[in-house]
Amino acid sequence: MKGNLFFKTICFAAISAGFIACSGGNAANTSAAGSDSCTNACESNLKTNKAMKYQKKYTNADFYKDGKLQADVALAAYLDMLEFYGVPYSENLKKNLWITDFNLGDFENVGMGGIFWVNDAEHNYFAHEIYLLPGQMIVEHKHLPTKYAAKHEAWVPRHGWVYNYAVGETTPNGPKLPESQKDYITVSNFVVQKVDEMVPLKQLETPHFLLAGDEGAIVSEYASYHDGDGLRFTNPNVVFTDCLTQQ
Repeated sequence: MKGNLFFKTICFAAISAGFIACSGGNAANTSAAGSDSCTNACESNLKTNKAMKYQKKYTNADFYKDGKLQADVALAAYLDMLEFYGVPYSENLKKNLWITDFNLGDFENVGMGGIFWVNDAEHNYFAHEIYLLPGQMIVEHKHLPTKYAAKHEAWVPRHGWVYNYAVGETTPNGPKLPESQKDYITVSNFVVQKVDEMVPLKQLETPHFLLAGDEGAIVSEYASYHDGDGLRFTNPNVVFTDCLTQQ
């Protein structure tokens, strides 16, 4: 489902149309009317690009070879989404980005990319960026107390949108959830969370998860210290391994 060539062709056509409109087909056309036409055409192209929605381009057939997640393809998928949303692939990301399918073999539907900006036990704070491809789900999990208090957290989408699932009464008309996780989801209450909307964890030590909408999502998470020893997945088959480093 890679649509890169098609997408680039459309973008090139749109840009070319803008240049034609801006030139007016005549290098000598410098009248006020021609200038207005140029401005209007270029602004129209910008609005068109902004109105475009990111779309799913990869499936499990692209992500796996002989049953193994292909790190280069998974990375390419996230970089494609980051480029669309204007997020630079910084040196920090190059060094510290991690990607996982939770060892479940269903990266198209279940997986995530991320970077921990900070995780400070002494001062008890944590910041994390979450990258989710269209329709991709973080497996259901919870955070229990260890020698540190149970993690409390809140999420803010920066691009795209998510279904934010937590404890509570079942929300009607929910989205289709990944078939691979149907036996490992215990919460059915959700809110649709859009750009710059902040949603905190409803209750400490309870299951929760995020599911990206059809445009994918880039989500900022703010929390108290994240102690991996307190992390519990509902699905017992989960193994958290970064496919980029195999650690």
